[in-house]
Amino acid sequence: MSISMANVRLPKPKSDLIFKTLADGGLIFSPALEVYFSVNAVGSRVWNLLPPVTDTLDALVATLSAEYTDVTADVIRADVEELLAEFASQGLVDPAL
Repeated sequence: MSISMANVRLPKPKSDLIFKTLADGGLIFSPALEVYFSVNAVGSRVWNLLPPVTDTLDALVATLSAEYTDVTADVIRADVEELLAEFASQGLVDPAL
C-alpha cells in the first residue's frame, strides 16, 4: 500500500544504531538486536537523509529526484516506501510522530 499524502513524516533511526558508509553502500548494525542490515548506495543515501536531516517523505523524494534524474519521482517514492517498511520490519527505525 503506497502512502501518497503530502508531508508524511519520516521515521527516525533508532538512537543506538551504528551506521558505516561503504564504497558500494552502507551497513547498519543494531547492538541491542544483534542485527546487521546492508544497503546499496541509494539505500545508504536514504538512510543518511532520514531525520533530523529530512523530515518528510516528500522532501526526501524531492532530494533523491534531483540527484537521480533518470528515475521518476513515483518510482523513487515507491522504492523509498518499500525500504522504509524494511527498516521498520527490522526494528531499525522509530515510527514517525
